[in-house]
Amino acid sequence: MKMYLISDNIDTCTGMRLAGIEGAVVHEKEELKAELNRVLADKEVAVIILTEKFGREFPDVINEVRLGRSLPLLIEIPDRHGTTRGENFITSYVNEAIGVKL
Repeated sequence: MKMYLISDNIDTCTGMRLAGIEGAVVHEKEELKAELNRVLADKEVAVIILTEKFGREFPDVINEVRLGRSLPLLIEIPDRHGTTRGENFITSYVNEAIGVKL
């Protein structure tokens, strides 16, 4: 199984390529849709890595894939400028998922 990166900047794509992960750089919503469709057609891709910007700017596109398929797994990562998520993102996410407020 393979991983594939869809990034909004060349720096992230270059860094992941050095780690052996192929990828593409896209900027517009239609480019993202086209690249996702191309990658989804490849049955060997088990994980698609996306930069956080896509989840923030085009949540409808990302959620459509997440809700409509069990594979591949979509993972959002920060780009070279860092994350836009809050300091306690993981803790808050887990608390919301299990219904516990600490």
